[in-house]
Amino acid sequence: MKKLLPKAASTPMRNYVLPALAFLMTFAASPVQGDPVPVTLGEAFSFGVLAGSTVTNTGPTVVFGHVGVAEGTAITGFPSGMVVDGVLHSNDAIAQQAQEDLTTAYNVIAGEASNQDLTGQDLGGLTLTPGVYSFSSSAQLTGSLVLDAQGDPNARFDFQIGSTLTTASNSDVIMVNGATSENIFFQVGSSATLGTGTVFTGNILAMDSITLTTGASIPEGRVLARNGAVTLDTNNLGPVMPVIVPEPSTATFLGCVGLPLAFAVLRRRGSRKHEAA
Repeated sequence: MKKLLPKAASTPMRNYVLPALAFLMTFAASPVQGDPVPVTLGEAFSFGVLAGSTVTNTGPTVVFGHVGVAEGTAITGFPSGMVVDGVLHSNDAIAQQAQEDLTTAYNVIAGEASNQDLTGQDLGGLTLTPGVYSFSSSAQLTGSLVLDAQGDPNARFDFQIGSTLTTASNSDVIMVNGATSENIFFQVGSSATLGTGTVFTGNILAMDSITLTTGASIPEGRVLARNGAVTLDTNNLGPVMPVIVPEPSTATFLGCVGLPLAFAVLRRRGSRKHEAA
């Protein structure tokens, strides 16, 4: 009679497949070092200025986009300042939604894996390529910071700053080789202060307050404060607007305010082309 050999104990396929799938899912969910996570500003994108407590302005500031506050209610210094292509939102539904979207974007950027720790270094004099840069405490900009997109129009530059962001007088942020302000984010753990005459670029997302001293400008970008105040003093903020043939009623405004701002933007673009060359 033919002897039957005992069957070897078989291991169910799922004992191999399930652990393998779990490993792959964990790997896919883990952020790649220096690879920014997709982020959107939502309703906050339509704001040039957004504060948590108050917005205070002195002088002929020009803001492109909405100016708002939530949960605070005070907005002062307008119409001394001027709002273009936007309105004032004092703790209304739009400002409240913008604050919620700001908080979401802030937390996404704060949670990214850092590409390079710049703690203790001055941003001035640096030329940076796309990535996530972190400061465990404060960040300082003295002079020029160049952001080089290397020909990628979708290149992101994210800065995680543990406490304060401060710029010295007449400092600037320069975009070259396709960099765009919509993809530049400064996530600030406490407050940001732009020194006199600073020409900044990008989106400042601060936990507390943001102060623009006399003559500081953000021709491409916005200032968004979660809890504190935004303080303005004779500043220009907002995205570059398309050139439109003015109606007679708006010609005076463009001659007094719009054209000087346009010349400043063109001068900056010329300097960027020079840097890129």
